[in-house]
Amino acid sequence: MKADIHPTYVQARVHCTCGNEFITRATQDELRVEVCSNCHPFYTGRQKLVDSGGRVERFQRRVAKGRRQTAQTQSTS
Repeated sequence: MKADIHPTYVQARVHCTCGNEFITRATQDELRVEVCSNCHPFYTGRQKLVDSGGRVERFQRRVAKGRRQTAQTQSTS
């Protein structure tokens, strides 16, 4: 193996959006994650809607806009 080509492997603090924090080892000092083992549906058995970047809200606005347009065309006919 070549010397001095690998990143340093240090203790890292992981922060989840659910509020859970834990220590592990990684190449970065601090990690921020959206889903951890405490809130992941596979481990908890509960469904959780993960909204990354406002996609769900954007979809709901688009659906509501379509319903309004449909209602307006039906009321004018």
